[in-house]
This record gives sequence, structure tokens and C-alpha cells, in this order.
Amino acid sequence: MGVMALETVLREGERIDDLQRSGLRIIQSVRGFRFGTDAVLLADYCAQRVGRQSVDMGTGTGVLPLLIAARNPEVSFEAIELSPAMADMAARSVRMNGLEERIHVQQGDVRGAAEMLGYERMDSVVTNPPYHPEGTGLTSPDKEIAMARGGDNSCPIEAWVHACSRVLKNGGRLFLIYPAARLLTVSQAMQQGRIEPKRIRFVASRTQDAPKLVMIEGIKGGKPGLQIQPVLYTHTADGSYTEEMLRIYGETV
Repeated sequence: MGVMALETVLREGERIDDLQRSGLRIIQSVRGFRFGTDAVLLADYCAQRVGRQSVDMGTGTGVLPLLIAARNPEVSFEAIELSPAMADMAARSVRMNGLEERIHVQQGDVRGAAEMLGYERMDSVVTNPPYHPEGTGLTSPDKEIAMARGGDNSCPIEAWVHACSRVLKNGGRLFLIYPAARLLTVSQAMQQGRIEPKRIRFVASRTQDAPKLVMIEGIKGGKPGLQIQPVLYTHTADGSYTEEMLRIYGETV
């Protein structure tokens, strides 16, 4: 891409990062919110299991639809983001990669997703929800980062999952990543939304460490029955990436 083309894509304080997958790139803020390992792990976890019509709730800069679309040519995404700045960034990344026919970004509150997309129309939902309930956790002085980490600071996980359920078809799948310490809370929220947890995988740094994250796949209207997969360890004792992490990064980022 030439200098003039870059100038039309980037705004002040932004940069383009290489996703190292199918030539895809993403626009991100130099000092603001940028996607992390959790998004990469979730993309690997669900890429081959998402349905044709999917939605990313709280897309941020659009990394999940980009990574998943690169690995699964069958899927098309609606991507919803509350922050106008990040929604604009995500939409420009989609255009830059020529994926407008497969990924459509909308700015809005996930709680209104059903009104935006239609009730019970989606085959699957992927989401990296806000981790901290209102009034807890550290608050970033950067408004963009704070919004990405905590949503609008008024949408608890129960409301977030309920919004996911409203757009899912019966039999549709929800994929999410969340702090392992809040597994019970998010599982209860899923069941309240008629989404039965069916498959979980914990993520830990090293073999001697307790899990920090958990990835969950649930089915709307599914029968009880939970598969617990082996723990995903991200680092070896010497601090380097495990073989599985090298595979994940080699194939998805």
C-alpha cells in the first residue's frame, strides 16, 4: 500500500499492525486499546466451529472477525462496538483488507443487538466481554481503554450474555473468554439466557500456576453435559511460549 493510500486509512495516533495471517493487517491506536492474547486464544478456540452467520459482541478494533474470517472462509460477521472511535477503526481495517462483503461493523450498544440484527437469527456469537463488574477492577485514565475493558461500566455480564442469547438461533453457539475466577458467574449468566455450557478450557501461564482465563462454548437450548478440555499452558518454565502457543500464534496471528 502506497503512502497516499496509507494516509487515507490512518488517522493521527494510529498505526497498522501485521496479523501475519493471509496478509491481513489491523489498524490500532498507538497509545490506546490494542488487542491482547485473549483475543488470539479465543479466535483459535472457535474458528472452525462458528456458524456461517456470526456476530462479534464488543468487537473493539475488529480483531476477532479478522482472525476468524482468515481461518474460516465460510463465515460472515456482524461486529458491534460501543466506542465510536474503535468502531470506525474496525470498519477501516475491514475495508483495508477488502473484507466488506464478509464483515460489517456497526457502532452501538450490544444490549440493542437484537433490534439491530434481528431476534434469533445468528448461528453463533463470539465475544470477549468486559471483565470487571461495575465498581471493581482498575480504571484506565484513557477513555478508549476503559471502555474496552469495562464496556460502558454499566453492562454486567448477565446483561451481556442475555444480549447474546437474544440474537442466537435455538441451537446456536456462544463462544467467550472470561476470567477463570468468575466461571461460576458467567456459567450462571449463560444458563439464565438458556445457553448451556458444553465445552470449557482453562488457560494458565505455567503448569504450577492456577488458571487465569477460561474459554467456554455454549449451545442455546442445549442439554446439560459439560466437556472439560486439557488446560492450555501459555509458557514453559523458562518463560518461552509452549508448543501450543507457538502453533496458535503461527496460525492465527
